[in-house]
Amino acid sequence: MSRINGFVGRRNFLLGVAGFATAGSLLWYQRQTSILQADADTNPVNPHPVTATEALKRLLEGNQRFVERERKYPNQSLKDVQLLAKGQYPFAAVLGCSDSRVPTEIIFDQGLGNLFVVRVAGNVASDMAVGSLEYATSVLGSQLIVVLGHKKCGAVMAALQEKPAPGRINSIIEGIKPAVARVRLSKGENAIAANIKYQAEKLKSQSTILANLIRVGKLQVVSACYDIDTGKVIFKT
Repeated sequence: MSRINGFVGRRNFLLGVAGFATAGSLLWYQRQTSILQADADTNPVNPHPVTATEALKRLLEGNQRFVERERKYPNQSLKDVQLLAKGQYPFAAVLGCSDSRVPTEIIFDQGLGNLFVVRVAGNVASDMAVGSLEYATSVLGSQLIVVLGHKKCGAVMAALQEKPAPGRINSIIEGIKPAVARVRLSKGENAIAANIKYQAEKLKSQSTILANLIRVGKLQVVSACYDIDTGKVIFKT
């Protein structure tokens, strides 16, 4: 590498940086490949994959049992804990709200290993939420994602007020504002539906991994709304 007055020449410096970056990229790629291989070893390809249609059917039936107080409490034994230690094959993934009144496994009458659940206030499709769902689908093999909102959602109500929220709560509100901008109703129920739809659209449009899985028929994204007064989940495919 040439030097001019004791300094490395600009062209040679840039070539050196490019070489370093290439080597760094190779190391990063090798590391990511090792991580994915480790995931594959921990979670080998599901020998009995569940289609989106079957997954949706299971969720509908589970919610019906919950509403009718005929829950089966499936896959909740110590034996299930031990079996799942070998690997997981969740038949569906759910992006839901963190609201304590909407416990996902309970309202769908599911147990350990059945659902891959991502919960954040307002069921916002944040970068971390999207990344988690990419993992659930591309690595664990879930073929259904449910974007689950609920009536009387406080996060959506806050977004309707158009006032800044304190701290990092505001980042959640900002993630909902594009949805509620479509509707301006004081009661907010239509805003809740709009937010569910918006977050589902965001999953499809801002994730190449999810979009590709949808394109090849390996994934379906559906919207749903939970009624906290009745316990009923209404789906909209």
